[in-house]
Amino acid sequence: MLKSKTFVKKTRSGGVMKIVREHYLRDDIWCGSEICTVCKQESTVLQKDSCIESDLCSSPHYLVPDTNVVLHQIDVLEDPLIRNVIILQIVLQEVRHRSAPVYKRLKDIIHEKEKHFYTFTNEHHRDTFIEREPGESANDRNDRAIRVAVKWYSHHLDTAESDGLKVVLITNDQGNKEKAEESGLLVYKCEDYIKSLLANPELVDRLALTNDETKDISSSKVLFPEHLPLSRIQMGIKSGTFLQGTFRASRDNYLEATVFVQGEGEDTTEVILQGLHNLNRAIHQDVVAVQLLPREEWVAPSSVVLLDEREAKDEDDTEEEEKEKAMKIIADDAARKPTGKVVAIIKRNWRPFCGMLNSSLIKESTRHLFTPADRRVPRIRIETRQAAALLSQRIMVAIDGWPRHSRYPHGHFVRSLGAAGDKETETEVLLLEHDVPHQDFSQAVLSFLPKMPWSITPEDMAVREDLRALTVCSVDPPGCTDIDDALHCKPLENGNFEVGVHIADVSHFIRPGNALDLEAANRGTTVYLCGRRIDMVPELLSSNLCSLRSNVERLAFSSIWEMDDKANIVKTRFTKSVINSKASLTYAEAQLRIDDANMNDDITNSLRGLNKLAKILKRRRIEKGALTLSSLEVRFHIDSETNDPIDLQTKELMETNSMVEEFMLLANISVAQKIYDEFSECALLRKHPAPPPSNYDILNKAAQSKGLDIHTDSAKALADSLDMAKVDGFPYFNTLLRILATRCMMQAVYFCSGMDSDFHHYGLASPIYTHFTSPIRRYSDIMVHRLLAVSIGADCTYPDLTDKHKQSALCNNLNYRHKMSQYAQRASVAFHTQLFFKSRGILNEEGFILFVRKNAIIVLIPKFGLEGTVFFDNKDKTGPKLVFDEAGPSLMVEQHTFKIFDLVKVTISLDDSNVQHQKIRMSLVEPEIPGVSVPVPEVGPMAKKPKLDV
Repeated sequence: MLKSKTFVKKTRSGGVMKIVREHYLRDDIWCGSEICTVCKQESTVLQKDSCIESDLCSSPHYLVPDTNVVLHQIDVLEDPLIRNVIILQIVLQEVRHRSAPVYKRLKDIIHEKEKHFYTFTNEHHRDTFIEREPGESANDRNDRAIRVAVKWYSHHLDTAESDGLKVVLITNDQGNKEKAEESGLLVYKCEDYIKSLLANPELVDRLALTNDETKDISSSKVLFPEHLPLSRIQMGIKSGTFLQGTFRASRDNYLEATVFVQGEGEDTTEVILQGLHNLNRAIHQDVVAVQLLPREEWVAPSSVVLLDEREAKDEDDTEEEEKEKAMKIIADDAARKPTGKVVAIIKRNWRPFCGMLNSSLIKESTRHLFTPADRRVPRIRIETRQAAALLSQRIMVAIDGWPRHSRYPHGHFVRSLGAAGDKETETEVLLLEHDVPHQDFSQAVLSFLPKMPWSITPEDMAVREDLRALTVCSVDPPGCTDIDDALHCKPLENGNFEVGVHIADVSHFIRPGNALDLEAANRGTTVYLCGRRIDMVPELLSSNLCSLRSNVERLAFSSIWEMDDKANIVKTRFTKSVINSKASLTYAEAQLRIDDANMNDDITNSLRGLNKLAKILKRRRIEKGALTLSSLEVRFHIDSETNDPIDLQTKELMETNSMVEEFMLLANISVAQKIYDEFSECALLRKHPAPPPSNYDILNKAAQSKGLDIHTDSAKALADSLDMAKVDGFPYFNTLLRILATRCMMQAVYFCSGMDSDFHHYGLASPIYTHFTSPIRRYSDIMVHRLLAVSIGADCTYPDLTDKHKQSALCNNLNYRHKMSQYAQRASVAFHTQLFFKSRGILNEEGFILFVRKNAIIVLIPKFGLEGTVFFDNKDKTGPKLVFDEAGPSLMVEQHTFKIFDLVKVTISLDDSNVQHQKIRMSLVEPEIPGVSVPVPEVGPMAKKPKLDV
């Protein structure tokens, strides 16, 4: 049966277009129930014995949730107890349009066979499709379509001798419920139905609160201004009255935030927000509309540390007003910046948050405050009957709303993650908080892996260059199993050298558009935590078939140069190849070979040739202005049985580290130029923007404190200044200066060549750059391999590869995943550092001051690559006299003045008084300041605390 759908659509030019679409109705869309004898279905999803024990419905039954139930109660639907659910096509379509994250979660549930969720295509079934009536809203039409489908199911299963099986409509819409009851349908409110379930009473905690319920648990006093409607916001943004930007809460001050407003090109404006009223219920990473305050009300960023640790109150109490006044007083004499207030939330960034429960002081209360692990997110009020069991657990909570009458947003319990402090639990928390995809690879993804045993076929050899005879070897960190790259160097008869960088040919195994490719594109990067690796691709590829291990044949993508003895490139070529690595070496092993005069085998001679050329390449790069920066990286030695860190050391770099780096850089630059020459509009490149001059303020002040000048007009000027920055009797000064310079840099980003005009890589002083050399762990490199393969005729193109808009969207995801991966790695190092110091008691170490604040100094301990803060004020007692000079910057504590790079001696210990936010605490030992310094501790493990008699 054929029907037509007619609707009008507004065109870009402002006109109106009438669109008519054919709509087919069918008789062969089956119900999906195994109890049915009418439908001629080959397989079924809905079970015959659908028994969920309920006080409301004692008969076996199927559930049909409406759109709002799916959107707001997805946490409930994911519970294993909820099975045999019919998801109507109209519901699925509405969810897809209104919430992409919920739609993905719903699709995942539908694909879980044990959940028995069935999608019924009601919009194309002859008996369930309905026309929209004159004057009927789209929402009312969809509600009616859901009721019609439920009625059809009830009648259809009755005729199939279903032994009393019922079909239950679940809704929270009172109007929809009343109309369903008038039609004789079995219908319940979601909350009533969940409360009736006997098998899992805790499921009630996972119910999201409705708007009516959030009003019930708020005070009557209005605490926040009302958000403006979207229509006014759109007009205001267009006229310039309002600004749109991303809300970024302060980690150290819960009464302050910044909104980053994107201007033309790469220009951004920062708008400061101070005070609860001006923050107006925005949450970190929300997209908001802000209105600038009059210029006389502008303030400067506050340097006060304020954590929201008070008791839960909804009153606008005087304590908070005093804190806001203190911030403004401090800002009076400082440089003012644009200041504003949030007038509307354009796009919420609500997600499930990890954290811990704060038990209510009221006995038997079910309402409690939840403190998120991320200090930038406000505390959340939830209702739970499991508070006693959850107090020592890490849990997940989702936000349901934030009424104007409530000091805190309202939410609901999602699930428990495990005991706080447990390694597995804390790792799960940091992965979830940094949005790192870490679930097991699905069967759909694994189905695209090559069948084992795998070997290189004659067809592969026919289209590749056979380089198996070359003396190729890899050089990597110890324990590396995902070996992306290998190298070779051999002398030629004409006196030149042939140098090759051979990269794992991952794109041979991952073909565009399949489930494996889509999963790798979503993950974006492999994430390396302490003692754990979250792969971008399945282990069969990452540690086996793609890994360039020694003495096995592997597929590679090779970049081969002919160079003279001055490292000048005579010729460059790229080829798909087959290699057989002769050795998998660590950096230390390769260095020993180079340094050992008694070793003269082919591998060692190849390494010496590479090392000699690499030194020339590095010198030439530095002469062009490439920066040599510094950051202290640490390596943990892990106990093989307990997996606890037993030693902590900073990583030492050798010549071989630099050798490998130079040839990876050369390969990346060579490939970048090649793919840009071939694909000027869609090459995937990487750039490093030059920092704005203000970024160098702290570097300049640090150098001037030692009587030195740093020139930052260009990368070359900065590199030369850093090379000449030396202080007699202070050999570590230059390293400290380079560490500070690293903090001044911008983030390097991926971009599509057709969407940008500035390609320059500031740090490398290269006009063009990309990533080619690590396709096992970076998806960007897989895309670059595909572009390069097409450019040399080794593979065919496909539409998405040459679509610059899709390339640009992909780059945005890769930049996000790369940034979150870095944050997750730092969080893992911080957690393992805490574990290391947990059993060390109080240690006494020397360090250097990196930053000076108004009430503290931030100290770097080179031995451990560790930074910590020494505070000089104490909220429990009167602190010492502090005088801060921002121009220095310097801080006078009593009679002693602290400046950047001063040598100090501190105690290091773990402060675990707050289970969720454990931190390394430092206290000053030297210089000795009466009333401030602490005595030198006795070195040794901390004694076990005596058990208390209860």
